[in-house]
Amino acid sequence: MTEINFYTGVANPLNAAAKLVAKAYASGKRVRVVTPDAAATQALDQMLWEQPTDGFLPHVALDSEHAALTPIIVDHAPTHEGGADVLINLAMDSPPFFARFERVFEIVGRDDAVAKAGRERWTFYKARGYAMTHTVMNQG
Repeated sequence: MTEINFYTGVANPLNAAAKLVAKAYASGKRVRVVTPDAAATQALDQMLWEQPTDGFLPHVALDSEHAALTPIIVDHAPTHEGGADVLINLAMDSPPFFARFERVFEIVGRDDAVAKAGRERWTFYKARGYAMTHTVMNQG
């Protein structure tokens, strides 16, 4: 069954996603990142080109002709084709395909509307019996 990890109170969700992508890729995992919109997709795409400064994180958008061969897919489309091990969700809703992944990382920012949507996703997953963890990032 899919394991779901929530990170709440995240000051910079895109930066947190980039770090999780790098960690998952270093572990040999295929990653799908769902962003909330085209602007966030573009911003994360740029971050992944720049970070890490001494490496390369091969990634493309979902509609790329190279998507099937690329280990990291970053897109705001609510669909997913092909395999992947790790799903990183930055969107307001649970992606309809989340259960196909071994692990889901829900990154929830500090904005009130985003936090409310995160609580709704928590309730959704919990009602379905998924194993979940929660880490609060805004301490200190």
